[in-house]
Amino acid sequence: MNTAPSPRIAPQSQPLPADVAERMDRLVPPGMPPPQIFLTVARHAELFKEMVDSGFLGPTGLADHKRLAPALREAIVLRTCSAARCDYEFNLHEQTISRRMGLSSAQIGDLREPAPDAALWAPDLLAVFRLVDGLVKRLDVDDATWTALREHFDETALLEITQLVGHYTGVAMLAALARPALDRYR
Repeated sequence: MNTAPSPRIAPQSQPLPADVAERMDRLVPPGMPPPQIFLTVARHAELFKEMVDSGFLGPTGLADHKRLAPALREAIVLRTCSAARCDYEFNLHEQTISRRMGLSSAQIGDLREPAPDAALWAPDLLAVFRLVDGLVKRLDVDDATWTALREHFDETALLEITQLVGHYTGVAMLAALARPALDRYR
């Protein structure tokens, strides 16, 4: 028996309008069905087109300007999804790009744990996970976390990391509102 709730906002029906389809093709590899959350946002065609045209939404997610190392960025995304209790987005990334970005299956699973296993992560990532948890769960960065972060990151990197956490917290809010069906890519 399937106990998953029905989506509150139905995804855009397919075939997509030509202008939306052209943008979706920039995001999704040929032959792969679009993620449900992309189709949900596409219900607001102007917003979807703006997000893609501006580069805010791209093939590797939100606001990927290639300044953060792929594995670091993906670990931040997954930890943010975990802290925000967004199983939808965690599932989507885990199925589509997390391994391609350099995370192992053990690391992906560990990002759901309350305290990440220090044996799986470098000290810079452990500090970032404390930052993510503090921002998402308490909207706070304690002094010990700040000190640990500054050992590994400059201010520009920390600004970008914080924005990434904020963007994916926003995705968690969207998923909570719309309740998209889980994507099944495996």
